[in-house]
Amino acid sequence: MTDPMNKTVDSAAQAVADIPDGATVLVSGFGLSGQPVDLLDALVEQGARELTVACNNSGSRDSGLARLIRLGRVRKLIASYPRGAESQAFESAYAEGKIEYECVPQGTLAERLRAAGSGLGGFFTPTGYGTLLAQGKETRVIKGVGHVFEEPLHADYALVKAYCADPLGNLVYRKAGRNFGPLMCMASATAIVQVHALAEVGGLDPEHIVTPGIFVQRVLRIPDTQLTGALQ
Repeated sequence: MTDPMNKTVDSAAQAVADIPDGATVLVSGFGLSGQPVDLLDALVEQGARELTVACNNSGSRDSGLARLIRLGRVRKLIASYPRGAESQAFESAYAEGKIEYECVPQGTLAERLRAAGSGLGGFFTPTGYGTLLAQGKETRVIKGVGHVFEEPLHADYALVKAYCADPLGNLVYRKAGRNFGPLMCMASATAIVQVHALAEVGGLDPEHIVTPGIFVQRVLRIPDTQLTGALQ
C-alpha cells in the first residue's frame, strides 16, 4: 500500500509531468549553486510552453533554464541578473523580441517570495524609488524616504535543489545552495525538490531542517557521489 505521507517520486519525468503550458515556475539557484538542472532538463523533455519563470539568473550554456529559453519555452523571465557568463540563450532571445523580461532587485525578489509564502498583501521598499523600476507602481514617502509598493510573487510550481530530504519533504541545504530555495517552496502551490540524499523519517536533526515538509509536495533523489560525509 502506498504511503500517502511519502512525497518521493521515482523520476524527474514523473516529478514535472503535470506542469501545464502557461504555468508560473520559480527556479532556485544563485549562478550554478542550487540550480535544479535535472528537473529543468526533464521539463524541457516534458514540453511545457509559454512559461513565466522567476529566478535569480537565466542559466548558462545549453542546459537547464538556458535550454528552456533557447527552445522558446519561456514567455516571460522575472529575474535579478539575467546576464552572466555564457548566458547567450537569454541575450539572444531578448534581442530578438522572443521573451519578456521583468527586472527585480535581489532583495526585492526575496521579499516578494517571502510575502507570498507568508500570506502578506505586499510591502513598501525604498529600492527602485525614482527609477524605471517604479513605473506603474504605487509610491509613498515614509518619514521623508520614498518607497515603492511591491506585490507578493506567487507561483504554480517551484523547482528547487536541496542537499537532503526525508520522505515527508523536510529539507536540509548545503552552504550557498540554500539561496532562494526555502522562500520558493513557501511561495508556490507545488514545490518539487531534487536532493542528493534521502534520510529516514526522524533521521534529520530538527535544528538542521530549513524547509518543513508542509511546504514541499514532491522529492526526487539525484545521487551525487562527490558529496559524501556529514550534512553541512
